[in-house]
Amino acid sequence: MKIIHLQFRTPPRTDRFITGDRYLISLAKSILSVKKISGIKKVFVNLCKGFDELNVAYTINRPFHKIKHGEPVVVLGDGRYALQGYDIPNPIIAGIGLMTHPAQWPNFFKEYPVAKYLQHSQWTNNIYRPYFGDDNCEVWPAGIDTDHWAPNTNIKKEYDFLVYDKVMWPKNNDLVTSITHKLDATGHTCRVIKYGSYIEKDYFNLLQQSKAMIFLCEHESQGFACCEALSANVPVFAWDQGRWLDPNRFEWNSPETKATSIPFFDERCGESFVDMDDFTAKIEAFWEKCISGAFNPRAYVLENLTLKKSAERMLEIINSVYK
Repeated sequence: MKIIHLQFRTPPRTDRFITGDRYLISLAKSILSVKKISGIKKVFVNLCKGFDELNVAYTINRPFHKIKHGEPVVVLGDGRYALQGYDIPNPIIAGIGLMTHPAQWPNFFKEYPVAKYLQHSQWTNNIYRPYFGDDNCEVWPAGIDTDHWAPNTNIKKEYDFLVYDKVMWPKNNDLVTSITHKLDATGHTCRVIKYGSYIEKDYFNLLQQSKAMIFLCEHESQGFACCEALSANVPVFAWDQGRWLDPNRFEWNSPETKATSIPFFDERCGESFVDMDDFTAKIEAFWEKCISGAFNPRAYVLENLTLKKSAERMLEIINSVYK
């Protein structure tokens, strides 16, 4: 196969409060060693790791005009900026973070020579297919670094539950409080970690110290944090209402869409609940299964979501375009 050109471009940092403060903020973060990696960037980094495992030759962010005819191009970026200046005929395999909904970019396939648009899971892919066409949309799960996100039997499990709070819309905020109160009332120890407010090392350490995780998010295209917990062999009790709840869905004319917060999950991984009543009814039975060793979530991840499997799937998609 010809060398693959991976593109990961995000909009340049802008000033937040005063002119030039973007440089001060960047410097402060480097001094304090505040390292947060976005989900979109992790998708890209893990693809590179997967290609490394397979000894696949690739470049990162090579200028478009230096890419030769017939060489594959994969664009995994953040917003429209990722494709600015693309003026070569090479078909593009693009995806994940370029838009939130296809209605935001209906002429995407006309503006650029896009061959495939990727989504992590089937339910999100189903949103894009009516706009871009079945043949133009593909499911590509990102890989999990299972060597890093592995259980450590030498670390004591201090907490019964780690509560992962990724509740996105205010009307659901009470759920976190209700769940922690219920856990306290039933004698369970827990810690809460909030999406966007931690560095990865803290999450990693809490997973190692927790016997199970309660995952709270309205829906996920993949759910990296949840998959990382599963890889660490931490069973998950997930809030899963089964519907897409983004308030903008009405504007995008998608009022009723099936969705899930756990698109990569089976009976080895844990269980789910739909609301607080369901949580209360199921939590103790779930806990009994946890302490009896009934779950084996890491086996699911090793079977379905490794770096190598994800990279192999990407190669399948590339080969379908660059025949």
